[in-house]
Amino acid sequence: MKVVLINTSERRGGAAIACNRLAQALGKAGVEARMLVATADTDSVDGYCTSTWKRLRYKWAFLWERLGIFAQNGFSRNNLFAVSTASDGLDIASHPALRDADVIHLHWVNQGFLSLDGLKRILSLGKPVVWTMHDMWAVTGICHYACTCNNYAKECGNCMFLNGHKKKDLAYRTFNKKRSCYNTVPIHFVTCSAWLRKLAAKSALIKPSDTVRNIPNPIDTSFFCPDDKVAARQALNLPQDKLLILFGAVNAADKRKGIDYFIETLHTLRKQYGKQNDRIELVVFGNTGNMPLDSMPYPCTSLGYVSDPEKIRCMYRAVDTYVTPSLEDNLPNTIMEAMACGTPCVGFEIGGIPEMIDAQNGYVARYKDATDMATGIAKVLHSDNHDTMSKAARQKVLAEYSEESVAQQYITLYQSLLSE
Repeated sequence: MKVVLINTSERRGGAAIACNRLAQALGKAGVEARMLVATADTDSVDGYCTSTWKRLRYKWAFLWERLGIFAQNGFSRNNLFAVSTASDGLDIASHPALRDADVIHLHWVNQGFLSLDGLKRILSLGKPVVWTMHDMWAVTGICHYACTCNNYAKECGNCMFLNGHKKKDLAYRTFNKKRSCYNTVPIHFVTCSAWLRKLAAKSALIKPSDTVRNIPNPIDTSFFCPDDKVAARQALNLPQDKLLILFGAVNAADKRKGIDYFIETLHTLRKQYGKQNDRIELVVFGNTGNMPLDSMPYPCTSLGYVSDPEKIRCMYRAVDTYVTPSLEDNLPNTIMEAMACGTPCVGFEIGGIPEMIDAQNGYVARYKDATDMATGIAKVLHSDNHDTMSKAARQKVLAEYSEESVAQQYITLYQSLLSE
């Protein structure tokens, strides 16, 4: 069986990481899986932009889409990257990877890579198309996360992410263009979390006959695994006698990642749990931008943007808990990585996070409740059964997110589509 997995980026972003891991898991399971991206960073995947002209065309598609959104938004930069229109993109339908494939598997294809017209050409190839949703964009008009809006359940328009508040706005037009595109041939949607599956099924773009499946992202549990914490701290020059709290993301300063609530949580933690303050320190990873690291209520070590898998694994092994105050998320790879390394996690009750964290392996705090998150961090850090929580975190990943389990679920799906 030949499967091509399509994603805008090879490495950058959670969807790229998940797509890579799935390609590797499928390969180990005997599937001939290859990954096609806009521009490749390594020789292990196919990059579509192999010439100067194609690279320029890709940049133009990205800029043209953003310019259209910018203009429709009254020339405001607000929410410029909270939405996508797929108004322009590359024509990848003739690429050999798609021509040779038995199954075409889409992932995150926005920001100039794939247009809706390009998607229609892919659908016209007559091959089974699976689309793993890493956010809500495939089932809304233009937004990646609908937040409190339910317009997509009937028809998008009067979009909260656009200025103007018009019924037949850019979201309305894109929604109906998607509807026309999706009616070409069936698309087999997959979500990474039950939370996203429930939201996707509400969309008017999903036909009553469509089945939206829930298959999580995989992780290599032989690589991400517990090991000597002392050695991990030595490797990263972190203190041995402290309780270390880890926080971060690709863009750690992104408001959507909850930095404001994290800072509030830390101040609450320091105020309410003063006796333990001298033992607590922070470890931050990712692009920190203008984050006020110097004004944090605890000593802080910044690791910067971390891309080396060995260092990422070492980072999770070194800390006592990983805190993710994200305000919007699906099934975060970071939580999966931390738990696989035996690190209990604390996060808000949002998205797919409560499907990963529970009272046995960490703490789920009430949404946007910094006081409750501080309570959760204190419980994890000062628990007498921290080792038990660590083992439970690891067991959760082994049971639900292993490469073997996830790959087999996708193989079963592929086979069922090919036998139709």
